[in-house]
Amino acid sequence: QVQLVESGGRLVQAGGSLKLSCAASGRTFSSYAMGWFRQAPGKEREFLAVISWNAGNTFYADSVKGRFTISRDDAKNTVYLQMDSLKPEDTAVYYCAASTSYITNYREYAYWGQGTQVTVSS
Repeated sequence: QVQLVESGGRLVQAGGSLKLSCAASGRTFSSYAMGWFRQAPGKEREFLAVISWNAGNTFYADSVKGRFTISRDDAKNTVYLQMDSLKPEDTAVYYCAASTSYITNYREYAYWGQGTQVTVSS
């Protein structure tokens, strides 16, 4: 199976920046797409960004486009989420996930990390 571990979440001031990491271990596939999601208390899980390991294609949700950047390091099997111009409404638990498809629907992702808390203060 594939194990995913997120890291980098912390308390940050509004307008600041933060970079999250997602390290994959165990059985991995270069063709897997990797996605970032978030979930705030009382709200549904929200798609943020996806990147293809094989083709390098990326797609972003409108809510974060222009502020967040997804990237990868193939040698380390690691995916990153660079977050700039953070707002209080970005406060949530952030998750990375792996899918065999290049898709935004969370139901298509088979493997999930444990999540990392991001809190943005005003």
